Amino acid sequence: MADAGRDEISRMVLDAWDGFLAQAETLDLSRDSRLPGWRAHEICVHLGCWEDHQALRDLIASARSGEQGTPPDPDAVNARVTAAHRSASREEVLAALRRSRDATARYLAEEPVELDTALAVSVVGRIPLLSVVLGQAYEIAVHWLDLVSCGAEPPPADVLQSGLAALTDVTGALAADTGITGRVTLATPDGGWGFAADGQGWQVRRVPAGTIDGPAVEGAADLLLEAASGRINPVPAVARRKLKVHDVGGLLQLAPIVQKVPGIPGGPILQLAARTMGGAGGVIGRFFGRG
Repeated sequence: MADAGRDEISRMVLDAWDGFLAQAETLDLSRDSRLPGWRAHEICVHLGCWEDHQALRDLIASARSGEQGTPPDPDAVNARVTAAHRSASREEVLAALRRSRDATARYLAEEPVELDTALAVSVVGRIPLLSVVLGQAYEIAVHWLDLVSCGAEPPPADVLQSGLAALTDVTGALAADTGITGRVTLATPDGGWGFAADGQGWQVRRVPAGTIDGPAVEGAADLLLEAASGRINPVPAVARRKLKVHDVGGLLQLAPIVQKVPGIPGGPILQLAARTMGGAGGVIGRFFGRG
Protein backbone atom coordinates (compact mmCIF):
# COMPACT_ATOMS: atom_id res chain seq x y z
CA MET A 1 0.00 0.00 0.00
CA ALA A 2 3.03 2.34 0.05
CA ASP A 3 2.25 3.07 -3.60
CA ALA A 4 -1.09 4.56 -2.54
CA GLY A 5 0.76 7.39 -0.79
CA ARG A 6 0.53 8.86 2.66
CA ASP A 7 -2.55 10.95 1.91
CA GLU A 8 -4.59 7.82 1.20
CA ILE A 9 -3.13 5.91 4.15
CA SER A 10 -3.84 8.89 6.40
CA ARG A 11 -7.45 9.00 5.28
CA MET A 12 -7.97 5.30 5.90
CA VAL A 13 -6.30 5.14 9.30
CA LEU A 14 -7.32 8.48 10.77
CA ASP A 15 -10.94 8.19 9.65
CA ALA A 16 -11.05 4.82 11.40
CA TRP A 17 -9.55 6.36 14.52
CA ASP A 18 -11.98 9.29 14.51
CA GLY A 19 -15.01 7.02 14.13
CA PHE A 20 -13.80 4.67 16.86
CA LEU A 21 -13.16 7.56 19.24
CA ALA A 22 -16.62 8.97 18.60
CA GLN A 23 -18.15 5.62 19.53
CA ALA A 24 -15.95 5.13 22.61
CA GLU A 25 -17.02 8.53 23.93
CA THR A 26 -20.66 7.40 23.95
CA LEU A 27 -20.16 4.09 25.77
CA ASP A 28 -20.26 2.89 29.33
CA LEU A 29 -16.72 1.48 29.40
CA SER A 30 -17.58 -0.84 32.28
CA ARG A 31 -19.84 -2.96 30.06
CA ASP A 32 -18.65 -6.48 29.31
CA SER A 33 -17.69 -7.16 25.70
CA ARG A 34 -17.92 -10.39 23.76
CA LEU A 35 -14.20 -10.97 24.51
CA PRO A 36 -13.91 -13.13 27.64
CA GLY A 37 -12.59 -11.07 30.55
CA TRP A 38 -12.53 -7.81 28.60
CA ARG A 39 -14.87 -4.90 29.10
CA ALA A 40 -15.09 -1.97 26.73
CA HIS A 41 -12.52 -0.51 29.14
CA GLU A 42 -9.89 -3.16 28.34
CA ILE A 43 -10.50 -2.87 24.60
CA CYS A 44 -9.87 0.86 24.75
CA VAL A 45 -6.92 0.57 27.14
CA HIS A 46 -5.33 -1.90 24.76
CA LEU A 47 -5.53 0.59 21.89
CA GLY A 48 -4.35 3.53 23.96
CA CYS A 49 -0.99 5.22 24.28
CA TRP A 50 0.33 5.18 27.86
CA GLU A 51 3.55 6.23 29.53
CA ASP A 52 4.50 2.56 29.85
CA HIS A 53 3.12 1.49 26.45
CA GLN A 54 3.85 3.52 23.32
CA ALA A 55 3.74 1.01 20.52
CA LEU A 56 4.17 3.38 17.59
CA ARG A 57 7.14 5.14 19.20
CA ASP A 58 8.86 1.78 19.63
CA LEU A 59 8.06 0.76 16.04
CA ILE A 60 9.51 3.99 14.67
CA ALA A 61 12.67 3.45 16.72
CA SER A 62 12.88 -0.09 15.39
CA ALA A 63 12.56 1.09 11.78
CA ARG A 64 15.18 3.81 12.29
CA SER A 65 17.71 1.45 13.82
CA GLY A 66 17.14 -1.48 11.48
CA GLU A 67 17.17 -3.81 14.46
CA GLN A 68 16.60 -7.53 14.02
CA GLY A 69 14.90 -8.10 17.37
CA THR A 70 12.42 -10.77 18.36
CA PRO A 71 8.75 -9.87 17.81
CA PRO A 72 6.97 -9.15 21.09
CA ASP A 73 4.40 -11.59 22.42
CA PRO A 74 1.11 -9.72 21.89
CA ASP A 75 -0.81 -11.65 24.54
CA ALA A 76 1.82 -10.89 27.17
CA VAL A 77 1.88 -7.21 26.20
CA ASN A 78 -1.92 -7.01 26.30
CA ALA A 79 -2.06 -8.68 29.71
CA ARG A 80 0.55 -6.29 31.13
CA VAL A 81 -1.04 -3.12 29.76
CA THR A 82 -4.63 -3.95 30.64
CA ALA A 83 -3.64 -5.03 34.16
CA ALA A 84 -1.57 -1.88 34.72
CA HIS A 85 -4.45 0.40 33.70
CA ARG A 86 -7.41 -1.61 34.91
CA SER A 87 -8.37 1.15 37.34
CA ALA A 88 -7.82 4.07 34.95
CA SER A 89 -10.68 6.55 34.87
CA ARG A 90 -12.92 6.98 31.87
CA GLU A 91 -11.24 10.33 31.12
CA GLU A 92 -7.78 8.74 31.29
CA VAL A 93 -8.75 5.93 28.93
CA LEU A 94 -10.26 8.30 26.36
CA ALA A 95 -7.19 10.54 26.61
CA ALA A 96 -4.95 7.52 25.94
CA LEU A 97 -6.97 6.71 22.82
CA ARG A 98 -6.59 10.29 21.58
CA ARG A 99 -2.83 10.11 22.16
CA SER A 100 -2.65 7.00 19.98
CA ARG A 101 -4.59 8.69 17.21
CA ASP A 102 -2.45 11.84 17.48
CA ALA A 103 0.82 9.88 17.46
CA THR A 104 -0.27 8.23 14.20
CA ALA A 105 -1.23 11.58 12.70
CA ARG A 106 2.15 13.05 13.66
CA TYR A 107 4.01 10.16 12.06
CA LEU A 108 2.09 10.50 8.80
CA ALA A 109 2.50 14.30 8.72
CA GLU A 110 6.04 14.77 10.01
CA GLU A 111 8.29 11.72 9.72
CA PRO A 112 10.38 11.30 6.54
CA VAL A 113 8.68 9.24 3.87
CA GLU A 114 11.77 7.03 3.64
CA LEU A 115 10.72 5.45 6.93
CA ASP A 116 7.56 4.08 5.35
CA THR A 117 9.41 1.20 3.67
CA ALA A 118 11.92 0.64 6.49
CA LEU A 119 11.40 -2.68 8.26
CA ALA A 120 10.10 -2.56 11.83
CA VAL A 121 9.87 -5.41 14.32
CA SER A 122 6.11 -5.87 14.76
CA VAL A 123 4.15 -8.59 16.50
CA VAL A 124 4.05 -10.55 13.23
CA GLY A 125 7.71 -10.06 12.31
CA ARG A 126 9.74 -7.49 10.39
CA ILE A 127 7.49 -5.70 7.91
CA PRO A 128 7.51 -2.16 6.46
CA LEU A 129 6.59 0.51 8.97
CA LEU A 130 3.79 1.91 6.79
CA SER A 131 2.19 -1.54 6.67
CA VAL A 132 2.22 -1.58 10.48
CA VAL A 133 0.69 1.90 10.62
CA LEU A 134 -2.03 0.88 8.17
CA GLY A 135 -2.49 -2.26 10.26
CA GLN A 136 -4.14 -0.02 12.84
CA ALA A 137 -7.13 0.18 10.50
CA TYR A 138 -7.55 -3.60 10.76
CA GLU A 139 -7.23 -3.57 14.52
CA ILE A 140 -9.62 -0.64 14.92
CA ALA A 141 -12.22 -2.23 12.63
CA VAL A 142 -12.10 -5.53 14.54
CA HIS A 143 -12.26 -3.85 17.96
CA TRP A 144 -15.09 -1.59 16.77
CA LEU A 145 -16.98 -4.77 15.92
CA ASP A 146 -16.15 -5.97 19.45
CA LEU A 147 -17.65 -2.79 20.90
CA VAL A 148 -21.00 -3.46 19.22
CA SER A 149 -21.57 -5.95 22.05
CA CYS A 150 -21.13 -2.98 24.42
CA GLY A 151 -23.69 -0.81 22.65
CA ALA A 152 -21.61 0.81 19.89
CA GLU A 153 -23.03 1.40 16.44
CA PRO A 154 -21.60 -0.98 13.80
CA PRO A 155 -18.57 0.37 11.92
CA PRO A 156 -19.39 1.99 8.57
CA ALA A 157 -18.48 0.42 5.25
CA ASP A 158 -15.41 2.59 4.65
CA VAL A 159 -13.86 1.55 7.98
CA LEU A 160 -14.49 -2.11 7.21
CA GLN A 161 -12.90 -1.69 3.78
CA SER A 162 -9.86 0.02 5.32
CA GLY A 163 -9.55 -2.89 7.72
CA LEU A 164 -9.60 -5.33 4.80
CA ALA A 165 -6.98 -3.26 2.96
CA ALA A 166 -4.71 -3.43 6.01
CA LEU A 167 -5.27 -7.17 6.35
CA THR A 168 -4.42 -7.67 2.67
CA ASP A 169 -1.28 -5.53 2.86
CA VAL A 170 0.17 -7.25 5.93
CA THR A 171 -0.57 -10.71 4.55
CA GLY A 172 1.07 -9.75 1.26
CA ALA A 173 4.14 -8.49 3.12
CA LEU A 174 4.44 -11.77 5.00
CA ALA A 175 3.95 -13.81 1.84
CA ALA A 176 6.76 -11.91 0.10
CA ASP A 177 9.01 -12.26 3.16
CA THR A 178 8.39 -16.01 3.15
CA GLY A 179 9.29 -16.19 -0.55
CA ILE A 180 5.82 -17.29 -1.59
CA THR A 181 4.50 -16.65 -5.07
CA GLY A 182 0.74 -16.35 -4.87
CA ARG A 183 -2.25 -14.08 -4.80
CA VAL A 184 -5.47 -13.75 -2.82
CA THR A 185 -8.57 -11.58 -3.01
CA LEU A 186 -10.87 -10.68 -0.13
CA ALA A 187 -14.12 -9.96 -1.97
CA THR A 188 -17.25 -8.26 -0.64
CA PRO A 189 -20.47 -7.11 -2.31
CA ASP A 190 -19.01 -3.57 -2.24
CA GLY A 191 -15.67 -4.62 -3.74
CA GLY A 192 -12.58 -5.75 -1.95
CA TRP A 193 -8.80 -6.00 -1.89
CA GLY A 194 -6.26 -8.40 -3.27
CA PHE A 195 -2.51 -8.86 -3.36
CA ALA A 196 -0.02 -10.62 -5.58
CA ALA A 197 3.33 -11.61 -4.05
CA ASP A 198 6.58 -13.28 -4.95
CA GLY A 199 10.07 -13.37 -3.48
CA GLN A 200 10.75 -9.84 -4.76
CA GLY A 201 7.80 -8.12 -3.11
CA TRP A 202 4.04 -7.71 -3.26
CA GLN A 203 1.43 -5.38 -4.68
CA VAL A 204 -2.00 -4.57 -3.26
CA ARG A 205 -4.91 -3.66 -5.49
CA ARG A 206 -8.50 -2.51 -5.06
CA VAL A 207 -10.90 -5.06 -6.53
CA PRO A 208 -14.22 -3.95 -8.06
CA ALA A 209 -17.45 -5.52 -6.84
CA GLY A 210 -18.29 -8.77 -8.58
CA THR A 211 -14.68 -9.56 -9.50
CA ILE A 212 -13.49 -13.02 -8.50
CA ASP A 213 -10.31 -14.06 -10.26
CA GLY A 214 -8.23 -16.82 -8.74
CA PRO A 215 -7.87 -17.61 -5.02
CA ALA A 216 -10.41 -15.65 -3.01
CA VAL A 217 -12.58 -15.61 0.07
CA GLU A 218 -15.92 -13.92 -0.53
CA GLY A 219 -18.38 -12.56 2.01
CA ALA A 220 -19.63 -9.47 3.79
CA ALA A 221 -16.80 -7.20 4.94
CA ASP A 222 -17.62 -7.54 8.63
CA LEU A 223 -17.82 -11.33 8.33
CA LEU A 224 -14.43 -11.49 6.60
CA LEU A 225 -12.88 -9.47 9.43
CA GLU A 226 -14.60 -11.62 12.06
CA ALA A 227 -13.24 -14.76 10.40
CA ALA A 228 -9.75 -13.35 9.87
CA SER A 229 -9.44 -12.26 13.50
CA GLY A 230 -10.72 -15.53 14.93
CA ARG A 231 -13.87 -13.92 16.32
CA ILE A 232 -15.93 -16.59 14.57
CA ASN A 233 -15.20 -20.06 13.31
CA PRO A 234 -15.38 -19.64 9.52
CA VAL A 235 -16.32 -23.28 8.85
CA PRO A 236 -20.05 -22.91 9.74
CA ALA A 237 -20.16 -19.66 7.75
CA VAL A 238 -18.95 -21.57 4.69
CA ALA A 239 -21.49 -24.32 5.32
CA ARG A 240 -24.24 -21.68 5.35
CA ARG A 241 -22.75 -20.06 2.22
CA LYS A 242 -22.15 -16.80 4.05
CA LEU A 243 -18.47 -17.22 3.19
CA LYS A 244 -17.41 -18.66 -0.14
CA VAL A 245 -13.92 -19.99 -0.82
CA HIS A 246 -12.64 -19.88 -4.40
CA ASP A 247 -9.58 -21.81 -5.69
CA VAL A 248 -8.69 -23.51 -2.43
CA GLY A 249 -5.49 -24.86 -3.92
CA GLY A 250 -4.30 -21.33 -4.61
CA LEU A 251 -5.05 -20.30 -1.04
CA LEU A 252 -3.04 -23.23 0.25
CA GLN A 253 0.05 -21.81 -1.42
CA LEU A 254 0.05 -19.31 1.45
CA ALA A 255 -0.06 -21.99 4.14
CA PRO A 256 3.68 -21.65 4.97
CA ILE A 257 2.94 -18.18 6.35
CA VAL A 258 0.84 -19.74 9.11
CA GLN A 259 3.65 -22.05 10.14
CA LYS A 260 6.12 -19.15 10.21
CA VAL A 261 3.84 -16.63 11.96
CA PRO A 262 0.99 -18.37 13.80
CA GLY A 263 -0.61 -15.08 14.85
CA ILE A 264 -0.99 -13.56 11.41
CA PRO A 265 -4.17 -11.76 10.46
CA GLY A 266 -6.15 -14.02 8.19
CA GLY A 267 -4.63 -17.17 9.66
CA PRO A 268 -8.06 -18.67 10.35
CA ILE A 269 -9.01 -18.21 6.70
CA LEU A 270 -5.90 -20.09 5.57
CA GLN A 271 -6.72 -22.79 8.09
CA LEU A 272 -10.21 -22.87 6.61
CA ALA A 273 -8.69 -23.62 3.21
CA ALA A 274 -6.67 -26.45 4.71
CA ARG A 275 -9.75 -27.84 6.42
CA THR A 276 -11.75 -27.57 3.20
CA MET A 277 -9.12 -29.78 1.58
CA GLY A 278 -9.51 -32.28 4.41
CA GLY A 279 -6.47 -31.15 6.34
CA ALA A 280 -6.18 -30.76 10.08
CA GLY A 281 -5.88 -27.54 11.99
CA GLY A 282 -8.28 -25.14 13.61
CA VAL A 283 -8.81 -21.49 14.03
CA ILE A 284 -5.63 -19.87 15.26
CA GLY A 285 -4.09 -16.64 16.33
CA ARG A 286 -5.05 -13.01 16.14
CA PHE A 287 -3.10 -10.07 14.81
CA PHE A 288 -2.49 -8.26 18.08
CA GLY A 289 -3.41 -11.03 20.51
CA ARG A 290 -7.04 -10.02 20.91
CA GLY A 291 -7.13 -7.89 17.83
